[in-house]
Amino acid sequence: MVSAPETVNLNARLKVDAWRRRLGFALLPPTCLLCGGAGAQQRDLCDGCSTDLVPNPRACERCALPLTTSDALCGRCLKRAPAFDAAWAPYLYESPLDLLLTRFKFGADLACGRVLSELAVARYAQAQRPPADALVPVPLHHTRLRERGCNQALELARLIAASLHIPLLGNVLNRVRATSPQTGLGALARRRNLRGAFATNPGAAIPRRIILIDDVMTTGTTLGECARVLKRAGAEHVQVWAIARAPRRRG
Repeated sequence: MVSAPETVNLNARLKVDAWRRRLGFALLPPTCLLCGGAGAQQRDLCDGCSTDLVPNPRACERCALPLTTSDALCGRCLKRAPAFDAAWAPYLYESPLDLLLTRFKFGADLACGRVLSELAVARYAQAQRPPADALVPVPLHHTRLRERGCNQALELARLIAASLHIPLLGNVLNRVRATSPQTGLGALARRRNLRGAFATNPGAAIPRRIILIDDVMTTGTTLGECARVLKRAGAEHVQVWAIARAPRRRG
């Protein structure tokens, strides 16, 4: 867990980063990316739209699935724990956050990415997360990267790493095989689809404690496969972070 001195240092760094953002906004005032109104809290998001974002305060500690009880783990994680050791997603994948994520992921809108990373960092300041040695983004295959123009996980990880002063390792994990979209696939089909899709770089130094970053956590299949690969390569503890968590599908 994060110690008290680490929390104090983090808060101090966030104050410095906030001062830098205020200086930039003094030259160009913030504008809400959702409604076009005036931004608030030195962010390109207004207070009204910020209030509309749905937080994920009560969630499974292992997979971040939203819970309606005070249990630490969901039933599925009690029966079969995922390959990663913990998960954190400060928001639910609901409107209007999904609009920011879609524009960022499929429209390469980096302004949306910055707002999303700022929201995560602000939530992190109040969260108690296990320590980590490095951030590792979920990689894209080069064909998908050409289509989208950027890897949204890498862009988020870059901004979060800079704010939290955690080393970013963007060349540890590769997507070595192109896969079909996961949307519409069942759990077994998802696992088969991702089999052999990821690999670590030969000779790469694998940190002992890793934060694996992605934009949205839907079923956790992709993150689980990445965690398995990293652990086979020597990682001891892998926690996953996403901006938003989607409720698990039935069936």
